[in-house]
Amino acid sequence: MTPASRPRSPAATAAVTVSALLALTACGQGDGTDDETPSTPATATIAGVKVKKDPELHEALPEQIKASGTVRVATDVPYPPFVMFEKEGSTAITGLDYELGQAVGTKLGVKFDFKPQKFDGIVPAIQAGKFDVAISAITDDKERQAVLDFVDYSVSGSGIMVADGNPEKIATLDDLCGEGVAVQAATNQLDLLKSHQRKCRAAGKKKIDIQPFPKDSDAQLALRAGKVVADVLTKPAAGWTAKTADQGNAFDLVEDPSAKGGYGASPNGIAVSKQLRELTEAVRKAVQALMDDGTLKKICAKYGAESIALEKATVNAGKE
Repeated sequence: MTPASRPRSPAATAAVTVSALLALTACGQGDGTDDETPSTPATATIAGVKVKKDPELHEALPEQIKASGTVRVATDVPYPPFVMFEKEGSTAITGLDYELGQAVGTKLGVKFDFKPQKFDGIVPAIQAGKFDVAISAITDDKERQAVLDFVDYSVSGSGIMVADGNPEKIATLDDLCGEGVAVQAATNQLDLLKSHQRKCRAAGKKKIDIQPFPKDSDAQLALRAGKVVADVLTKPAAGWTAKTADQGNAFDLVEDPSAKGGYGASPNGIAVSKQLRELTEAVRKAVQALMDDGTLKKICAKYGAESIALEKATVNAGKE
């Protein structure tokens, strides 16, 4: 777990090595969908917005995508709020990334067919031609750019979750100095808190009383019990938990204006096979249209993560 959603996996490095050796070939529902055919949606109502097919974007797609009417999408589920099962025991997928995929697919006039794939196997699966794209809270970074192209739609990092009503009035990381703070062990969120100790000392404040837990659910229990003043986790996860736990009455998300997308934020993107350059550009234009009309922000807001939405759809903007 990293402050920028999904970490770089060992498989990504291996994929770079074997990329030259691998030949490349070529839904559930939103809130409601009307299809011309099962694979060519004409309109879809997603996050309360009616999204329509753009004929020009459809014509710009690679011929094999137009012929099949389907974009094969890899996703690692569950990873809330980005991708998750609609309910326990169900195979139907929902979530921020899923709804974004349905919106992009509708704009392009093709079906975005999501299939589960273990995260560390996503890159090699795309290289092997099993998928065309991946939408799974994937951080756009230089290593992955060697084998995939990224259409960036959000930026996310670490966030601070506090008890409902924010009784300690926590507003920034600096306010955690001298306080008990829960965090999941072996995460970049833990590293973030450790590195912030220097700033606490420089400000003449006490160190953060960092309390690591095996799982974030344990950290949440500590926050509920008042044993800590905050829980530091990825900002999208913090927003989703604050929105849904006890119908939104258990926790609040701290919004620091200086770290809109979260601390240590990095871009997340829709990963596209480098063999499908026309698809990358079509997806970029579709995402930009969803940004321009406010659909992306509404999708993100539905999952408690409005602040991570970007306003410009860039390609391969990751710098590290």
